[in-house]
Amino acid sequence: MRQLTVTIPDDFYETFVSFFKHIPDVSINENIENEIPLWQQEMVLERMKNAKPEDYIDADEALKSLKNKYGF
Repeated sequence: MRQLTVTIPDDFYETFVSFFKHIPDVSINENIENEIPLWQQEMVLERMKNAKPEDYIDADEALKSLKNKYGF
C-alpha cells in the first residue's frame, strides 16, 4: 500500500472524499486540528494587503510593552 497526502480546494472536498470512500481498503484521515478556517485566512490576507508600514510594530518592542504593562 502507498500513502498519499492531498491538498484540494474546499469546494472539491465532498466530491473527492465520496469518490475515495467507495474504494476498498482506502482510509481517509483528516487532519483538521491545526487547520485555519478559510474565512480567517482571507481576513488576515485582507488586513495585510491594507496595512501600512506605520501600522507594524517591532516584536521586541511589543513584548517590552506587554511586560511593562502586565508586569511579567
